[in-house]
Amino acid sequence: MSVTAPSAVTLRPPPAADRATARTRRLLALVHRNLLQYRHSPLVLLSGVFEPLMYLLSVGVGIGRLVHHVPGLDDPNLGYAAFVAPALLATAAMNDAMSETTNVFYSKLRVERVYDSVLTTPLDVTDVVLGETLWAVLRGLTAAVGFLAFAAALGMLHSAWVLLVPVCALLISFAFATVGLTVATYIRGWQDFQYVQVAMLPMFLFATTFYPLGVYPRPLQFAVEATPLFHAVELVRAVSLGHFGPSLAGHAAYLAVMGLLGLWAATRRLRAVTA
Repeated sequence: MSVTAPSAVTLRPPPAADRATARTRRLLALVHRNLLQYRHSPLVLLSGVFEPLMYLLSVGVGIGRLVHHVPGLDDPNLGYAAFVAPALLATAAMNDAMSETTNVFYSKLRVERVYDSVLTTPLDVTDVVLGETLWAVLRGLTAAVGFLAFAAALGMLHSAWVLLVPVCALLISFAFATVGLTVATYIRGWQDFQYVQVAMLPMFLFATTFYPLGVYPRPLQFAVEATPLFHAVELVRAVSLGHFGPSLAGHAAYLAVMGLLGLWAATRRLRAVTA
């Protein structure tokens, strides 16, 4: 009597849909952990609204009383506060996303050593990068929506197109969040954050936040147009005012490419520093 040998069992990887579902659950677990940190201080989640709001009240409203028409714009009915408000909203999304992925992320990476424990669980480096990016995007969106609510209460919104502004805030937060994660992996100590401020403050002041691009000489315009906040400001401003055109796609593409490159760089850098 012959005995038939059992056939070998072929192990197949799970389908792509199952892998994607598993990764989503893992990164959402990281987002949930971050959310729990703020359960006793929920107002911190809105902290990024207050600085742009102060600028809006002091510059947009205060100086706006003295500015009857914004030079270089075709719409003579556009008040100065309505011109400044979309730029400050874009700044709010940027600031919250960058704060979460630079200062906070650096503290968890280098000081608290949170990821030493996280990476011993089923979460991998890609999960950490995606989870922290998603959390930073949610922070940026919260700041933008909060600022939008204040601007609406002050009567500075004059178009129904502002309902699309939160979508712009998602893209802006994504772009700056991934770059912030990458930058944080290069930070050697708290003193290095001065370099981050050296880059962000001039960008905030010159990226058409308070006056249109046309006030600069042409050579300086090229430098301004190369900054990511310029594209963020112009995107939000155009959408909030209902000014749609080919340039809108260019601003969105700039931020999308910036975010994807930052995602790739952050994953490589975090894998290197946690190896």
